Amino acid sequence: MTTSTISQFLTPSIQQMQPSGIRKFFDYSSERTDIISLGIGEPDFPTPRLVREACVRALEEGRTTYTHNAGLPELRESIAEYLHTNFQVHYNPAHELMVTIGSSEALDLALRVLINEGDEILVPAPCYVSYSPITNLGGGVAVEVETFAHNNFKLTPDSLLASLTPRSKVLILSYPSNPTGGIMTYEDWLPIAKIAEEHNLVVITDEVYAELTYGQKHVSFASLPGMKERTLLLSGFSKAFAMTGWRIGYACGPEELIQAMLKIHQYTVMCAPILGQIAALESLKPHGLAAKDKMMASYNARRISFVQGLRQIGLQCHEPLGSFFAFPSIAHTGLTSEQFAQRLLQEVGVLAVPGTAFGKGGEGFIRCSYATSSVQLDEALERMRQFLQTL
Repeated sequence: MTTSTISQFLTPSIQQMQPSGIRKFFDYSSERTDIISLGIGEPDFPTPRLVREACVRALEEGRTTYTHNAGLPELRESIAEYLHTNFQVHYNPAHELMVTIGSSEALDLALRVLINEGDEILVPAPCYVSYSPITNLGGGVAVEVETFAHNNFKLTPDSLLASLTPRSKVLILSYPSNPTGGIMTYEDWLPIAKIAEEHNLVVITDEVYAELTYGQKHVSFASLPGMKERTLLLSGFSKAFAMTGWRIGYACGPEELIQAMLKIHQYTVMCAPILGQIAALESLKPHGLAAKDKMMASYNARRISFVQGLRQIGLQCHEPLGSFFAFPSIAHTGLTSEQFAQRLLQEVGVLAVPGTAFGKGGEGFIRCSYATSSVQLDEALERMRQFLQTL
């Protein structure tokens, strides 16, 4: 059977799905050694030493078995305590919390149990690249709710109301935002919560960057009055704890929803890897939390310097108050986001991601990660300055 013969068996949703716009730019740069990458959404820190050592000890002790489908009980208890202490949300670790293979698996599980054919999933955009493809795979329709730089890419009630239809079912929230660095305050959330209640929306809130806010503490949507009952909170250890490769996330929400997600989780992956769960548990101890805070302070210093540098070389950039991304405007150059990013990579060896990888509303912007060394960031700014002078 030839490859062309096999293609007739592939589902239409897979055949129509486009590769990630982020991955494409990494492929462009794979054969060059002079690239400065501002593209990857990953900490440049290794997982803290004491966390790694706890995993090594567990391996030497032979802790290589399956865990409970929902995750180690002691890890679920620690996550529940952490969320209650830091974000004022309370979950029963035995029934309302499950450990997943990254927060991405949690999102996939949630949409699979919620979507019926044709349901509309509201997604404030620009947004993380996975939301729309996973929605489409489940037979849903992703509806972008546009946000704008002039109000720091906040979700506004007017934009949300304008996007609602009788088929609207789920609202996906992602603040602090990848790619924009935008955040939402308690006051910003109140009218969104009112709309969710009045239109009976299920809310999925992706809070994987919750710890990475600067100047204002993150407000979990589930902490608002009446919202916990209709909200699924997703998060994980990848970003703030420098544990991307460990693939440990979690989902918290109403027991009925968590139990439905567990059914799929049981049949597909059984459980998250035990060594990753042990490492996550260690990271929630005082030394792990102290290491997290130290990394966050470093990101903040780079954020201030890098955003100032972008403005000095002529790129307007709103103030990113969360995550570790800046989202400068390149509209004044006359180039599209794709053209700008391609030429920036080809001509001066700086990899940034075109804003259109994150939705139509990203046109006119590029995403730059400042989760790399200050030396690299300074060199990237100098190369970008030289590139802008040629336009």
